[in-house]
Amino acid sequence: MEALGGYPTKSTAFRAGLLKVLLSVAVCMGSLYLLQSKLSKSRKAKDFYSYEVNDARGRTVSLEKYRGKVSLVVNVASGRESTEQNYRALQELHRELGTSHFNVLAFPCSQYGDTESGPSREIEAFVKSNYAVTFPIFSKIKIMGSEAEPAFRFITDSVQRIPKWNFWKFLVSPEGQVVRFWKPEEPIDDIRKEATALVRDIILKKRQEL
Repeated sequence: MEALGGYPTKSTAFRAGLLKVLLSVAVCMGSLYLLQSKLSKSRKAKDFYSYEVNDARGRTVSLEKYRGKVSLVVNVASGRESTEQNYRALQELHRELGTSHFNVLAFPCSQYGDTESGPSREIEAFVKSNYAVTFPIFSKIKIMGSEAEPAFRFITDSVQRIPKWNFWKFLVSPEGQVVRFWKPEEPIDDIRKEATALVRDIILKKRQEL
């Protein structure tokens, strides 16, 4: 016997209700998956060396290759009065402490008065030919705003400071944690002392393990 007045039967109403429940569950599961995915990425990127960046030629580079070493991360620029002074001091430090235990990692940035206007490959060629730089020059990045490079954002979040100009220097431990930073006007000798102490710790630890 058909239902009066065009009302759905109990079976039809049950199926409709069940469909709504299943759809709700599917939406919730999808949201939960996205949340877990974001949390997983967040947990994975727990230190500086967990990130990937681009080199001056646009190729992806995993910062894992620097794990176990001391890194001095610097936001560099080619169009400043102190450019030569900074690059030569950084190159000297890079050569002195050696790439077995230490690296300067340079990230060009043009957000400070357009002091780094050229493309990344030109920047790399310029500093190599003018200052004999041998440390890595990565792709030009942004430090401020929503498009900030995630690896550099990790650094600024760690010290709760965003560089106000070029050539801020951040010392990163072998474990990928930021241990100290210096403003452009601070002497390179202060950085040398801190970096040398960390490098010495690496060497002593390796000797103890032998």
